Amino acid sequence: MRKEDCYLLGKITRRHGLAGNVILKLDTDQPELYNKLESIFVEINGLLVPFFIAKSAWSKNDALNLAFKNSSEALVDQSLGKNVYLPLSTLPKLSGKQFYYHEIIGFDILDENDKECGVIRSVNDQTAQNYFVTNLDGKEVVIPIIKDWILEVNREERFIKMQLPEGLIDVFLVSSKKDE
Repeated sequence: MRKEDCYLLGKITRRHGLAGNVILKLDTDQPELYNKLESIFVEINGLLVPFFIAKSAWSKNDALNLAFKNSSEALVDQSLGKNVYLPLSTLPKLSGKQFYYHEIIGFDILDENDKECGVIRSVNDQTAQNYFVTNLDGKEVVIPIIKDWILEVNREERFIKMQLPEGLIDVFLVSSKKDE
């Protein structure tokens, strides 16, 4: 399994008890979707290694207590502090104005008048305010991801229509012209 074909589910944070169990801290808004995991991929030395789950139980709202099949001290030690992934194919399908960040790369951003506002190159989710990083006529444009601004997500035609504040896009285009 390649990392590009997976999404980050969470991280194994610590041991739990003496029976070789570990705690998986989930990085998701919907932890209830993961109460019947059969296997996970743990990133070890840059490779995704499959771990099969014998038992799981909730430790907290966003943490699972996992027991691995054929578990050993060495196996548990290898997993501690490591990121956990699942295949993209296991993600539930979203509809309406909901989307996964990985699925909208390459989508056009349109304003409410269907004016082009850039093509999504990436999504920055490392700051308090997540935002799209787009390319518009060779210029980088940053558009905050604000739920109320999103009018439509069209997966077939690959665009997101947004109600953007007047002048937002111009800020990036005008400041670029001053640099030239």
